[in-house]
Amino acid sequence: MQLEAREQYSWGSRKLYNEHLIDIKEKEYTFYADFLPDFQLGRDFAGGGRTTWLNTRGAQAGVTIENRFSLYVNFFENQGVFPGYLDDYIFTHTVTPGQGYGKTFYDDPKKKDWMYGSAALSYTVDEYLNVTLAYDKNFIGDGYRSVLLSDVSSNYTALKFTGKLGNVQYFSMWTYMLDPMHPRSLDSVARAGDNWKWGTFQYLDWNVNNRFSVGFFQSVVWGSRNAAGRRGSDFNYYNPIVVMRPVELTNTSSPGKMHLGLNTKYKALRNLTVYGQFLLGEFNAKEIFAGNGYVNNKWAAQLGFRGFDAFGIKDLNFLAEYNTARPYTYAHFDPVSNYSNYGQPLAHPWGANFREMVGILNYSYRRFDFSFQGTWGQFGTDPDSLANFGGDIFQSHDTPQRVYGNYIGQGVGNNLLYADGKISYLLNPKYNLRIEAGATYRRHGIPEKGSHHQTGMLTLGLRSSFRNFYYDF
Repeated sequence: MQLEAREQYSWGSRKLYNEHLIDIKEKEYTFYADFLPDFQLGRDFAGGGRTTWLNTRGAQAGVTIENRFSLYVNFFENQGVFPGYLDDYIFTHTVTPGQGYGKTFYDDPKKKDWMYGSAALSYTVDEYLNVTLAYDKNFIGDGYRSVLLSDVSSNYTALKFTGKLGNVQYFSMWTYMLDPMHPRSLDSVARAGDNWKWGTFQYLDWNVNNRFSVGFFQSVVWGSRNAAGRRGSDFNYYNPIVVMRPVELTNTSSPGKMHLGLNTKYKALRNLTVYGQFLLGEFNAKEIFAGNGYVNNKWAAQLGFRGFDAFGIKDLNFLAEYNTARPYTYAHFDPVSNYSNYGQPLAHPWGANFREMVGILNYSYRRFDFSFQGTWGQFGTDPDSLANFGGDIFQSHDTPQRVYGNYIGQGVGNNLLYADGKISYLLNPKYNLRIEAGATYRRHGIPEKGSHHQTGMLTLGLRSSFRNFYYDF
């Protein structure tokens, strides 16, 4: 990126425009640190005229030693007022989306207060093996969403081994997660009473050639304690070999929630890549080919394409993607063992029983960036607390509305339109410090009830870091 002359002259200009606040580079080690502000002010003109704001003060630091050892930490303290639909989500799921537990100010229920952080300790054993202990998120895929493992939910503790040999890369990860949706009820302190759960994830990625790659995915998630009492960890789930227990896909009474998946990518043109995913939760071979909507045929799929320099315009990038999941996918007979972490899905933020289309355009010119995202989808919800049409993964899959005749979008039909545009000027690329203006429109409708809820927001702020949160639900 070309720098203006003023950015090269003074210490202050260099720190503002192109360097870390603290940046030490020695032969044996490096160290950097930054202050990470995120200040926003907005107005929801369609949602009752609510003024929204965000006051985030954060910091990050990183160190490397001899290209083998690295440590990264960040921390954020936040207060803010969200638009109405996010308020409703926080109340229902007891979580600030992707950011952990949040509390409400006593003097104003609209005000929220929360904090979060992440850390990663990494050691490269040799050119073939890396070991990482982290409190962070993970993402598997090549698109905007992932139906295998996404960074939608809050951070969790993970021990990950990553190996590489030739054109094959493999990782095995063991995780410890929390579940405030099903507290242990130790006392009145909700955070101390959160239940916990475990997960193992394996992924093998094979670059067949310079155009095509295919990856094989496996996961098992299980609660440490169910309705019968404390269950603890299961040693059998810690086998690091991918596709270790495919027989569980046909076992609806297994205490762990298992998934198998496929992730593929093909470079169709110089600037165009086609990608896709398929996840299998449970299936019955006889029923899946019968096409009769059997309740235990559970799968999710993704198909998309992305490219760069569209229409010959340099730095004009695009993405188009379709995602879908059948009812009851990701659910489990014991809700503690469902495919979730800290009150949010580990895959798609809509849970299950949905179909969705996403389009993204992005154009960069020098330090200016222009982006637009459009999302349209349909999903089915339950008419009341006694029903279970398969969209809510926090319900037991042992209580389906029916055994046969299930279809995507069943239950109360919901339509969602979400459009978001941003214009930003990049101040410092080291930690993505930028001035950003945005406009968001969201329309959530329930046709059979004749009701809809709209959000129309304008925002302006000073933002930083490379965090990724999802509010398009």
